[in-house]
Amino acid sequence: MDPAPVQQSPSVAARLEMRAGRWTGPTQFRVPGFVQCNLVVLPRAEAYDFLVYCQRNPKPCPVIDITDAGDPEPRASAPGADLRTDLPRYAIYRKGVREADVTDIREHWRSDSVAFLIGSSLSFDDALERAGVPKSTEVWVLNTTIPTHPSGKYCGGMVVTMRWMTPAQAVIACQLTGRFPYNHGAPVHMGDPAAIGADLVHPIVGPPVSRIPEGVMPVFWACGVTPQAAALSAKPELMITHAPAHAFVTDLRADQICTP
Repeated sequence: MDPAPVQQSPSVAARLEMRAGRWTGPTQFRVPGFVQCNLVVLPRAEAYDFLVYCQRNPKPCPVIDITDAGDPEPRASAPGADLRTDLPRYAIYRKGVREADVTDIREHWRSDSVAFLIGSSLSFDDALERAGVPKSTEVWVLNTTIPTHPSGKYCGGMVVTMRWMTPAQAVIACQLTGRFPYNHGAPVHMGDPAAIGADLVHPIVGPPVSRIPEGVMPVFWACGVTPQAAALSAKPELMITHAPAHAFVTDLRADQICTP
């Protein structure tokens, strides 16, 4: 009798689809239960200042994994994965200027490349739904005037994600997401977007917002796109990131790296 086939983990299956180029779209609400991460790849000479930037700004930049220089495998969070191919879409920055997005970065990867995986709020959507807060089909990524703590040439405003919730849902969300410090934790703001300078007119992700519907309030979480904003001022020689909402899916279970 032939042995039963070994069932692939949903996270591994998702990454293989991305590696093959069959999955190039967003990861939001996909592969529930697994930690999703934002990606930042820098030359080794730039990595120390960026690591300090993350340490000083843990809300938008909670580090989950860091690779050895030149090694694209995130051994702590997804053994066997390849960060050069296993995201659906990448953004390339050269001296702060964004080039065309790509679905494979092998030709851009260098022997001194260091990759950082930063926790994403996409990881706790499943937990929110289990707690009675429905998944929102409308999630914005916005620039704000909230300052971050600089490190070397890395500085700039915090980027946030915005979701609309009823006041009762916002209370649940605030209490629950505080248990996920590696995925940005509790919201940084609830209510008036102007209080944090949230740019609703020129969102990074999502359509422009002219008015907030009746019965809901905006809730804002720190976002791992913040390093991309810092890159605009730091202008590193080369910086590769995930394209917004196109995260890396790890093998880590979201419910296992949160606080009780």
